[in-house]
Amino acid sequence: MKDILDAILAGDTPAEEFGRLEVPEHYRGITVHADEAGMFEGLPSREKDPRKSLHLDDVPTPELGPGEALIAVMASAINYNTVWTSIFEPVSTFSFLKRYGKLSPLTARHDLPYHVVGSDLAGVVLRTGPGVNAWKPGDEVVAHCLSVELESPDGHNDTMLDSEQRIWGFETNFGGLAELALVKSNQLMPKAAHLTWEEAASPGLVNSTAYRQLVSSNGANMKQGDVVLVWGASGGLGSYATQFALNGGAIPVCVVSSPEKAEICRAMGAELIIDRSAEGYKFWADEHTQDQKEWKRLGARIRELTGGDDPDIVFEHPGRETFGASVFVARKGGKIVTCASTSGFMHEYDNRYLWMNLKSIIGSHFANYREAWEANRLIAKGMIHPTLSRAYSLEETAQAAYDVHQNLHQGKVGVLTLAPSEGLGVKNQELREKHLTQINRFRNR
Repeated sequence: MKDILDAILAGDTPAEEFGRLEVPEHYRGITVHADEAGMFEGLPSREKDPRKSLHLDDVPTPELGPGEALIAVMASAINYNTVWTSIFEPVSTFSFLKRYGKLSPLTARHDLPYHVVGSDLAGVVLRTGPGVNAWKPGDEVVAHCLSVELESPDGHNDTMLDSEQRIWGFETNFGGLAELALVKSNQLMPKAAHLTWEEAASPGLVNSTAYRQLVSSNGANMKQGDVVLVWGASGGLGSYATQFALNGGAIPVCVVSSPEKAEICRAMGAELIIDRSAEGYKFWADEHTQDQKEWKRLGARIRELTGGDDPDIVFEHPGRETFGASVFVARKGGKIVTCASTSGFMHEYDNRYLWMNLKSIIGSHFANYREAWEANRLIAKGMIHPTLSRAYSLEETAQAAYDVHQNLHQGKVGVLTLAPSEGLGVKNQELREKHLTQINRFRNR
């Protein structure tokens, strides 16, 4: 592994040299263990501690198959799916691995008593399997997290509809929170040359998710002038939705939970901000009953900020806590586009406000390759910026996941895997200097 890292850090190692480097038989990765899947039974979600379930293990390097690539991972990032994996909610991910393992002799590699997690990476291609022509050893890449078989006709209009569509590092093994990772070659995209390894690793999942959810015709199909209500607008997902809204000529109404998060939204260029904590919104009167007066109060506040307009689009991801309010405040004919449900998967809303006002609920899940590529292209051009607030070491990954679980973070939380320190990997210093303020606006918050 040291020879691999030295070749990457040299910065001028010829591509053919990477193809000649010896691939180690083992590598370090962050795992959960199948025999611990019941360790949190009976505990409320909030009390389940990723620091108890996430392990740094030495694991065997997987066999490389057709259409695949082995990546030396310089940096990765924490997403909510890693948190869910670590607390075994809503189900243990070992059920995903077992089901995937039954598909073919090749996928059987994934059905193991441990799961190497992580759905983001930035790194360097070490090996490619048979049938890979677009990428070669030495290429600097990031990876999106859509793993798809494409043997069914269902996915050929939109790969997210494929019957064997999975999220890499969550529903498959050998994820990105590790020194090596196994991906399909059609997950790969060029690394932005003006970003460090940890910055480049951080947008992947959330940037692509926000792009499909808000910009794509598969999502809300946002247009100029649309009023977009963004829940958690300074968070890992909402921070990209806010940027896409501003970049696309829409009008974001940013909902945050503290003055510090409101300031981050202003730094991104947003002007219409609701601090839900300061204004005391409580959408649930008790565990079973929503308070419609609070929906109406929120709607009135949005119209006050927008000069009388209701949201054309509601960018939904908190789920249970906010969904009733989201359906209510959307304009007549408006769209509620939803993913994630970080506050709970069982949503409740008053259907009268949906059907009588011709509103639409659109389910959105990650992104297809084209959408991910377009979202990454905007990062590479410096039009959308990473929202990295902090980078942890690989040894600190469990603490990083705990911080995300407890909402102690801003933006995205990164993890240095092979990279020995922050700040490495920049190839285009001129473009970086041009956007340095935007790149760093989430840092150390």
